[in-house]
Amino acid sequence: MGMNKNTVLAWATFIMILMGLLLIGLGIYRYADVAGWGFSAVGVGFFAIAWVFNALKGRV
Repeated sequence: MGMNKNTVLAWATFIMILMGLLLIGLGIYRYADVAGWGFSAVGVGFFAIAWVFNALKGRV
């Protein structure tokens, strides 16, 4: 079973969404102080990168 470019981008998108959710969850529940804002901001950044990966599927 070979993986082409679209499957690699799909897996990367899935992993980035999971990591974004994990970081936002850490920012909300674990670090309720100022560090939580940083964790949540990085999680939103992961969502943005996952969105770009998803947009690149079929074009690369």
